Amino acid sequence: MKIHHIRNATMIIEVNNHFILVDPMLGPQATMPPFTLFRFKAKRNPIAPFPEQSRSLLEKVTHCIITHRHPDHLDTAGIKFLITQNIPVVCSYKDAPILKNKGLTISQSIHYWKEVNFLNGTLEGIPAKHGYGFVAKPMGNVMGFYLKLPQYPSIYLSSDTIYTKHVHKVLMEYKPDISVIPGGAAQLDFFQPLLMTLDDILKFVQNATGKVIINHLEAINHCPTTRKDLREIMTNKQLMPKVFIPDDGQSIIFQA
Repeated sequence: MKIHHIRNATMIIEVNNHFILVDPMLGPQATMPPFTLFRFKAKRNPIAPFPEQSRSLLEKVTHCIITHRHPDHLDTAGIKFLITQNIPVVCSYKDAPILKNKGLTISQSIHYWKEVNFLNGTLEGIPAKHGYGFVAKPMGNVMGFYLKLPQYPSIYLSSDTIYTKHVHKVLMEYKPDISVIPGGAAQLDFFQPLLMTLDDILKFVQNATGKVIINHLEAINHCPTTRKDLREIMTNKQLMPKVFIPDDGQSIIFQA
C-alpha cells in the first residue's frame, strides 16, 4: 500500500491497481480567496502550488472519497476532474444529492456508523465535528471514513474534526493501522478553532495504536501550524516514531 500526500487534505491511496483519490483540491495556487483576513495573513488560497510530481498519479485515479464540500477539500478543478474522468465518488448521504446535481457520479452514499462494500472490503462512515463550540454548526456536516481492505492495513480518515467521543471510539475499538488527521489548527477571524488543537493532536497520537499521518499543513492561509514546528513538538514528546508529517508530493509505503 502507498499513500501519496498531494496537498492539504488531498491524497491518493494506492492498493493493487486501485488509486483512491481523497478530497481533491486540484486548482492552481492562489485561485481562491483568503479564508481569514485579520487573524492570519490574507493570502489567496491555496498558498501552496499543486506538486508537479503528483500530476501523473491523477491519470491513474479509479475512485474518489469526499469527506465534505468545503473548497479546500473539493474545489472547482476537483469537480471538473471528477466529471471529466467520470470517476465514481463515495460520500456522505447528506452530500450525495448536492454533488449529484453538480454532475458527479455518486457510486455510493454512506450513513454514519454504517458499512458498505468497497473494493472487496468495507468502508464505514464516522461522525466528525468541524470545530469547537458554536462554529461547528455553520461549518456543516463532515464525515470521516474507516477503510478495511483484505490483506492491507486499515485506514481511518478522520477528515476535518476535533477530538470527540466518536474519534476516541474509533481509536479504542477499531484500532486502525493508519490514521490520517488534520494538523493545521485552522481558525477563522472569529470563533474557536476549526480543527484539533495541538493538545488534541497529541492526545490522538498518544491514543493511536497505529501510525498517524498529519496533513492539512501549509496549504491554506487559515492554518498557522508548520511542519517544522509540528515535527519539533512530536520529537520533544518522543512521538515522532508513530507519526508521518509528509511534504507535498511525498509518498509513504506501508507493508501489506
